[in-house]
Amino acid sequence: MQYRTLGRTGVQVSTLALGAMNFGKIGRTTQDEVTAIVDAALEAGINLIDTADVYSGGESEEMVGKAIAGRRDDIVLATKATMPMGDERNRRGSSRRWLVTALEDSLRRLGVDHVDLYQIHRWDPNTSDEETLSALTDLQRAGKIRYFGSSTFPAYRIVQAQWAAREHHLSRYVTEQPSYSILQRGIETHVLPVTEQYGLGVLVWSPLASGWLSGAIREGREITTSRSTFMPQRFDTTIRSNRARLHAVERLAGVADEAGLTMIQLALGFVTAHPGVTSALVGPRTLDHLHSQLAAADTKLSADVLDAIDAIVAPGADLAPHEKNDTPPSLLHPSLRRR
Repeated sequence: MQYRTLGRTGVQVSTLALGAMNFGKIGRTTQDEVTAIVDAALEAGINLIDTADVYSGGESEEMVGKAIAGRRDDIVLATKATMPMGDERNRRGSSRRWLVTALEDSLRRLGVDHVDLYQIHRWDPNTSDEETLSALTDLQRAGKIRYFGSSTFPAYRIVQAQWAAREHHLSRYVTEQPSYSILQRGIETHVLPVTEQYGLGVLVWSPLASGWLSGAIREGREITTSRSTFMPQRFDTTIRSNRARLHAVERLAGVADEAGLTMIQLALGFVTAHPGVTSALVGPRTLDHLHSQLAAADTKLSADVLDAIDAIVAPGADLAPHEKNDTPPSLLHPSLRRR
């Protein structure tokens, strides 16, 4: 396992980090399975575990808490808030009112007195940067969080938050967690240059592109991955963007074979090769999934392999731009772009 400094914090984290979205109802995993995955990840040298309150309605946090009991001090523990936690309209977002409550709920579920990294899961256009940063700074000063970061923020919002912290003399976001893979390279255009400029650590999610780069999806095979069962449109090959992904995957498989790598090694080696990326989040549902991903822990792609990838999916290109989660609200809601 390799380690890198998380932004300018001085904290050392593994280049592969354990994402816990599949723990619980989403991945149909039991507590024994989760504990076995966490055990194997820590044994392999992974020291960062990332979860969120919304994952299986809090069940993921509870499972992580039980799995790390007695060894919490050796783990860089991260969780997130802002996504809806019920139907009540104020149990979401990044207001001070909700973040204080959400953190207390997360700490209780995790069975800890603090988290190392608390992340705003999505930018909340209804709440000012000053409100959110002020609440996070107070929680940090209270010792309940060590650092805080953002997740899937558009580049301009990352910049705005940095300036708001400076203007109001508040602590700042020290990390960003964007989606990044060979098939979704849009963050290379704006987000990664900004995070490098401001010295943010970057923890990328979905480096296997929801399974497209796992090796299980190939031309002529029926797509039967777990993700395809509850997100069928993302894998319907009659849709143009999915055909483009499948075509790219076939060409990438050739690059991997020629380099003597699995598709997973190619995919994870690609994202961790970018100088702006700190860690890639892997989200195994089973021990076998984890072991196949750990095989990429020391993968370093040659310049020739990276050039071959660039020739298949151009730098900065998103093959499925409609699936991005950082689209400005005005592009999604007509009322926000009309007088």
